[in-house]
Amino acid sequence: MLYKSAAEWRDAPRKKVLFFGMSGLGKTHVSNILRGGGSWFHYSIDYRIGTRYMGEYITDNAKAEAMKVPFLRDLLLSDSIYIGSNISFENLKPVAAYLSAPGSTDKGGIAIDEYRRRQDQFRHAEIYALLDTEYFIDRAERLYGYPNFICDTGGSICEWVDPGNPDDQILKALSENTLMIWIKGDEAHTQELIRRFDRDPKPMSYQPEFLTRMWEDYLSENKAQPDDVDPDHFLRFTYARALAHRQPRYEAMAKWGVTVSADRMSKIRTPADFDDVITEALEHRAR
Repeated sequence: MLYKSAAEWRDAPRKKVLFFGMSGLGKTHVSNILRGGGSWFHYSIDYRIGTRYMGEYITDNAKAEAMKVPFLRDLLLSDSIYIGSNISFENLKPVAAYLSAPGSTDKGGIAIDEYRRRQDQFRHAEIYALLDTEYFIDRAERLYGYPNFICDTGGSICEWVDPGNPDDQILKALSENTLMIWIKGDEAHTQELIRRFDRDPKPMSYQPEFLTRMWEDYLSENKAQPDDVDPDHFLRFTYARALAHRQPRYEAMAKWGVTVSADRMSKIRTPADFDDVITEALEHRAR
């Protein structure tokens, strides 16, 4: 690990960390607290994906929809209007809207083959964004003068890594440059995440094999045809299964760093609180 002891962490002139875990357990919330302290650079993987690696896909998709409207088509063809996405750390809806969900186009879905294509685009984008971490660590200090660095990852990081392989390209690069911190939820957190998702389902990214299994299970259990699938119902059907699929993968990744409970992280109010929490986690790991 980058910091092999609590004392090494405390004495480090530059602190570099990475958060991973289920979406909704506080990764971005704690990142914002640290950034607000003035000495931490916040690198959002989802923001990097949406701006650097999928920005053109997102914009082209919006243009394709606009081209279906004669009034907007004429304005686009004459370069009279501009269409772009307004992505921010707090608003990543353009990425989610592009990923969409498979099912009936009348209900806002897209064909499963197109859905798989966009999933593959996202997979590549996330891997590239994760591997950009070292570059942004250097950029944060060299360009902006930030001594400390947070990499705020998306929930799907666990889908693209092999935690049991000591030479895994992504984990090796990340662990050499940051202290990897698993924000671990318990069963109560999982149930709350499921309830929250059920109220407002959002697109996710899945391993291709997992997606194929979920799609086939959904069609079989609901005796549905692909063109009849309710996209939101499919997302709800898949969500709890996706969490169960990801939990052991996060746990295996935790061997590359330290673990902090979501409840403990939720009590952080200042950067000093965060230093204490990581000190405790390193002391616990040493024991």
